Parts: sequence; C-alpha cells; structure tokens
Amino acid sequence: LKRDAEAMALLKRHYNDDEFNEARQKMAHVPEGARLIKNPISSAPGFQMENVFVLAGVPMIMRAMFDSLAPLLTGGSKVLSQAVATYLPEGTVAEGLSQIQGRHPDADIGSYPFYRDGKFGCTLVTRNADEADLAAAADEIRAMIIELGGKPIEQDLVSGGDDDDDG
Repeated sequence: LKRDAEAMALLKRHYNDDEFNEARQKMAHVPEGARLIKNPISSAPGFQMENVFVLAGVPMIMRAMFDSLAPLLTGGSKVLSQAVATYLPEGTVAEGLSQIQGRHPDADIGSYPFYRDGKFGCTLVTRNADEADLAAAADEIRAMIIELGGKPIEQDLVSGGDDDDDG
C-alpha cells in the first residue's frame, strides 16, 4: 500500500484540518499501481487493479461511484439459472449430481441445503450461458431426483440466482 497524493488532496479538500485525522488519512492508502475511482459523495476514493474494482460499502456512495464506471465495463455472456429443490438430503444426491456435472462441464452446478417443514432437503442450482445445455442438465437433475425416490420442486430464482440456505 502507498499513501496516494491525489487521494490525499481529494480528502484534504473534503475535511477541515481538525477532522482530517490519521484514521481518515488511511482512506488515501491504495495498492501500488492502482487507479483511483472518484467518489462524488464523500471524496474517499475507491481503486481499480486490473479487473478488480474496490468501491465504498455504503450503498448510496457505491452506486454513485459505480455510475462513473459503468461505461468502462464490458459484459460477458448472460448466465442463465435453473433451480430444482428436493426433500432428499445432499448426501443422497451428491454422487448423481457429480455425474451430471461431468456430462455438462460448462455448467456450474451447486447444492444448497435447507431445513423446511421439519424436513431436510437441498436446492440444486444450475448456471450456464448455453440455454440448451442448461435445460439438459436441469432435466437430468429432475430425472435423478425421481430415480432416487424424491420429487422435484421447481424454484424461481431472483435475477442472478439465489444461493441462500433457505432454498
């Protein structure tokens, strides 16, 4: 880390002398080689190192900082998600899920346990940019659940997926 001169100048303009204590001066410490990200609200800059962006944690400030970055960001392929829950425990589906993952290497398949209605179960989430491969993997998961004596329960996912432990 280094004390960045530009960050110090921004912070000095924002705080009066008696407020600009050592703790606030630490906000000017950034990794060597980082590019500053302007903060239009509180002046404490974020920074960028390659494809990593570090912003303020306060949502309103983070949004303001992000707005200045948005034009610089490029998106990748849209990632789609499907989720199927079951009251079968994770240990019961693990082997079959591993086999399905092997047949669909471009899919990201996760198992998220839950306890609901007095029973254990898991939500099996598949993510993939390829819609056909996503559907095929999800169909195999449903078939596996039925083969194991369970019932597939379709789950709606919030945009981008929902990895909460509550299914």
